[in-house]
Amino acid sequence: MKKEGKKWKVLVVDDEPSILMPLEFLMRKSGYQVYIARNGTEAIESVDRELPQIIVLDIMMPDVDGYEVCRYIRSQAKMEGAKVIFLSAKTKEADIKKGYEAGADLYIPKPFSTRFLMEKIKELTQSEENS
Repeated sequence: MKKEGKKWKVLVVDDEPSILMPLEFLMRKSGYQVYIARNGTEAIESVDRELPQIIVLDIMMPDVDGYEVCRYIRSQAKMEGAKVIFLSAKTKEADIKKGYEAGADLYIPKPFSTRFLMEKIKELTQSEENS
């Protein structure tokens, strides 16, 4: 999935404003085109509308959980090549395994370092640009 124009489209999905807002700010500052969703239903709508190349996704959300959103993304041909990064307080090995089985490219446990997350996003975008 190639980026359109100069900016990568990033969708940040979390029901916690204390996580959503700083990530939105940081990513915009880093030059990404950022969309936000506060639950799984909004995430699916945004995926269909915006076709983001990177999705930063919480797991525990009201309505549709992150695993289901990830499976939806992977079922859509138009989203082929999109990168999904889980950010979650669910840190048990079984939860992490379930995340990768749902189709995650990366699973980062909360609490997390924003610097680490931004480095991983940069790595994912650079590997895509070089392929």
